[in-house]
Amino acid sequence: MKRRYRLARSSDIRRVLGGGRLYSGRSLIAFAGPGAGPVSRVGVTTSRQVRGSVRRNRARRRLREVARRQMLDQDLSLEGRGISYDVVLIARPEALTLPFAVLEADAARALRKIQALI
Repeated sequence: MKRRYRLARSSDIRRVLGGGRLYSGRSLIAFAGPGAGPVSRVGVTTSRQVRGSVRRNRARRRLREVARRQMLDQDLSLEGRGISYDVVLIARPEALTLPFAVLEADAARALRKIQALI
């Protein structure tokens, strides 16, 4: 994921998390809020229920790739829809075991909820 699309500062992530849960699926939890900059950004983190650093990093990598494909792709993007949004995705333990297609379906549902806000 390109740097300009990453939500990396903890203060930005806390701001988005304070806005309330937007979507809760089997593999992820999504939060969204109006962005501070001109482009929509995505932050990915992992639930504390995912034990072990190797497993947490793997869950984050899988979710980051899904976010890149679903939310930051030119055709499905949050770009060009008026207000830019900051999105935080939290990986659940099932993000490690579920097929990639299920992760993409969860992210697509979260994206539809975000687009309904716009």
